[in-house]
Amino acid sequence: MAVGIFAGIPVRDCKSAVEWYTKLLGRDPAFWPNDVEAVWQLADDLYVYVIEDAARVGGGVSMIWVDDPASEVDRIAARGIRPTGKEEHGGVCKWVFHDADGNETGIGGQVAS
Repeated sequence: MAVGIFAGIPVRDCKSAVEWYTKLLGRDPAFWPNDVEAVWQLADDLYVYVIEDAARVGGGVSMIWVDDPASEVDRIAARGIRPTGKEEHGGVCKWVFHDADGNETGIGGQVAS
Protein backbone atom coordinates (compact mmCIF):
# COMPACT_ATOMS: atom_id res chain seq x y z
CA MET A 1 0.00 0.00 0.00
CA ALA A 2 1.26 3.47 -0.87
CA VAL A 3 1.35 5.91 2.03
CA GLY A 4 0.69 9.64 1.86
CA ILE A 5 -1.61 12.22 3.37
CA PHE A 6 -3.46 15.31 2.19
CA ALA A 7 -4.90 16.75 5.43
CA GLY A 8 -7.29 19.72 5.47
CA ILE A 9 -7.85 22.40 8.10
CA PRO A 10 -11.16 24.31 7.90
CA VAL A 11 -10.82 28.09 8.40
CA ARG A 12 -13.06 31.18 8.21
CA ASP A 13 -10.80 33.22 5.94
CA CYS A 14 -8.24 31.52 3.72
CA LYS A 15 -6.02 34.56 3.18
CA SER A 16 -5.60 35.35 6.91
CA ALA A 17 -5.09 31.66 7.70
CA VAL A 18 -2.36 31.51 5.06
CA GLU A 19 -0.47 34.29 6.86
CA TRP A 20 -0.57 32.33 10.14
CA TYR A 21 0.24 28.91 8.66
CA THR A 22 3.09 30.41 6.62
CA LYS A 23 4.64 31.56 9.91
CA LEU A 24 3.94 28.20 11.57
CA LEU A 25 5.32 26.11 8.71
CA GLY A 26 8.13 28.47 7.74
CA ARG A 27 7.30 28.63 4.05
CA ASP A 28 4.73 29.88 1.55
CA PRO A 29 2.09 27.49 0.23
CA ALA A 30 3.33 25.16 -2.51
CA PHE A 31 0.19 25.87 -4.53
CA TRP A 32 -3.34 27.30 -4.50
CA PRO A 33 -5.91 24.93 -6.06
CA ASN A 34 -8.45 27.79 -6.05
CA ASP A 35 -9.30 31.03 -4.20
CA VAL A 36 -10.30 29.30 -0.95
CA GLU A 37 -7.57 26.66 -0.56
CA ALA A 38 -3.82 26.81 -0.02
CA VAL A 39 -1.56 23.76 0.16
CA TRP A 40 1.84 23.19 1.82
CA GLN A 41 3.98 20.18 0.99
CA LEU A 42 5.75 19.01 4.14
CA ALA A 43 7.58 16.05 2.55
CA ASP A 44 7.11 13.59 -0.29
CA ASP A 45 3.40 12.75 -0.46
CA LEU A 46 2.69 14.65 2.80
CA TYR A 47 0.53 17.75 2.46
CA VAL A 48 -1.51 20.01 4.71
CA TYR A 49 -3.99 22.54 3.39
CA VAL A 50 -6.35 25.22 4.65
CA ILE A 51 -9.80 25.58 3.17
CA GLU A 52 -12.52 28.15 3.78
CA ASP A 53 -15.38 26.10 5.21
CA ALA A 54 -17.61 28.00 7.65
CA ALA A 55 -19.58 24.89 8.63
CA ARG A 56 -16.48 23.06 9.91
CA VAL A 57 -14.29 25.89 11.25
CA GLY A 58 -12.27 25.23 14.40
CA GLY A 59 -12.45 21.45 14.54
CA GLY A 60 -9.05 20.63 13.09
CA VAL A 61 -6.57 18.64 15.19
CA SER A 62 -3.22 17.51 13.81
CA MET A 63 0.38 16.90 14.76
CA ILE A 64 3.47 17.30 12.64
CA TRP A 65 6.26 14.91 13.69
CA VAL A 66 9.74 16.41 13.33
CA ASP A 67 13.28 15.23 14.12
CA ASP A 68 14.07 18.00 16.63
CA PRO A 69 10.80 19.45 17.93
CA ALA A 70 12.33 21.85 20.47
CA SER A 71 14.46 23.51 17.79
CA GLU A 72 11.50 23.68 15.41
CA VAL A 73 9.39 25.37 18.10
CA ASP A 74 12.20 27.89 18.63
CA ARG A 75 12.20 28.67 14.88
CA ILE A 76 8.41 29.09 14.92
CA ALA A 77 8.65 31.43 17.92
CA ALA A 78 11.24 33.52 16.05
CA ARG A 79 8.60 33.97 13.32
CA GLY A 80 6.15 35.34 15.91
CA ILE A 81 3.98 32.38 16.94
CA ARG A 82 4.12 30.90 20.44
CA PRO A 83 2.70 27.55 21.56
CA THR A 84 -0.35 27.57 23.82
CA GLY A 85 0.77 24.46 25.68
CA LYS A 86 3.12 21.52 25.87
CA GLU A 87 2.45 17.83 26.48
CA GLU A 88 5.01 15.21 27.48
CA HIS A 89 4.50 11.49 27.02
CA GLY A 90 7.64 9.58 27.97
CA GLY A 91 10.37 10.59 25.52
CA VAL A 92 7.91 12.35 23.21
CA CYS A 93 6.92 16.02 23.50
CA LYS A 94 4.23 17.92 21.65
CA TRP A 95 3.97 21.70 21.59
CA VAL A 96 0.40 22.84 20.89
CA PHE A 97 -0.47 25.78 18.62
CA HIS A 98 -3.94 27.19 17.92
CA ASP A 99 -4.85 29.28 14.90
CA ALA A 100 -7.36 32.16 15.09
CA ASP A 101 -10.22 29.73 14.40
CA GLY A 102 -9.27 27.34 17.22
CA ASN A 103 -7.74 24.59 15.06
CA GLU A 104 -4.95 22.77 16.88
CA THR A 105 -1.62 21.89 15.32
CA GLY A 106 0.99 20.08 17.36
CA ILE A 107 4.69 20.12 16.65
CA GLY A 108 6.21 17.06 18.24
CA GLY A 109 8.62 14.18 18.25
CA GLN A 110 11.24 12.34 20.27
CA VAL A 111 13.29 14.51 22.57
CA ALA A 112 16.75 13.80 23.91
CA SER A 113 16.74 12.54 27.48
